[in-house]
Amino acid sequence: MALRPEPTAPFHSVQYALRVLETVAKYTGGVSEAQIVRETGLPAGHLAHLLLMLRREEYVERTGDGAYVTGEALALLSSGGDRKQALAAKLQRSLHTLRDRVGAAVYLSSYVDGEIRITQYADGPRTPKVNEWVDFRSAAHATALGKCLLTQLDQDDRRDHLSRHRTARLTSRTITNEKVLFSRLAAQPATVPVLDLQEYAVGTVCAAVPITAGRSVGSLVLSLPLEHAHRLREAADTLNRHAAPMLLSLTL
Repeated sequence: MALRPEPTAPFHSVQYALRVLETVAKYTGGVSEAQIVRETGLPAGHLAHLLLMLRREEYVERTGDGAYVTGEALALLSSGGDRKQALAAKLQRSLHTLRDRVGAAVYLSSYVDGEIRITQYADGPRTPKVNEWVDFRSAAHATALGKCLLTQLDQDDRRDHLSRHRTARLTSRTITNEKVLFSRLAAQPATVPVLDLQEYAVGTVCAAVPITAGRSVGSLVLSLPLEHAHRLREAADTLNRHAAPMLLSLTL
């Protein structure tokens, strides 16, 4: 099975989205799309797509006369002490929506203090999560989420991680040769989903894309049972396209 997800660049949208939100926030009475174009310098077509995403995520709202104002979600994420709780709730809603859209269990993971953590996930009866038969903290070399996190570290931090968590063979497809693994990580394009084709567990395939906000290293991940492997490429591309709203939530 040769899966080669098409490269996309969802993260480029985040800096533009922030520019749009800054412009909208300046006008408490609302601002027209034409004015946003003038102030941001974004092409009208690109801006239209961004505004659709921002409305869907409730970061902006459109008034009756067609102007744009800041939305409820943006207000909640800017509410000081309640931000952490509001962010977790926003991300969980986004994960549930993404789970239903891709028809797969989805996860948010992060790399904190030298270890892998699953911070939030969304699964269901028809979209079961991966059976963690080996602690994910010890399986970065074999999982899409782990490899995705490792690609975001520098060479020294990668070596440090693997010095503490050896590359054990989990299935016949697991990469255990560190030289081969480092070569694969170095060659991984940042805008292409990282795949796990039964490297962690027989019968499971996964895809992951990076979610990096500031110094925080993370990934957005999906998993599918092997019988649905034919959907992995399409699901991975969908995951990639929906990474930008997640990253925007973490950035705000």
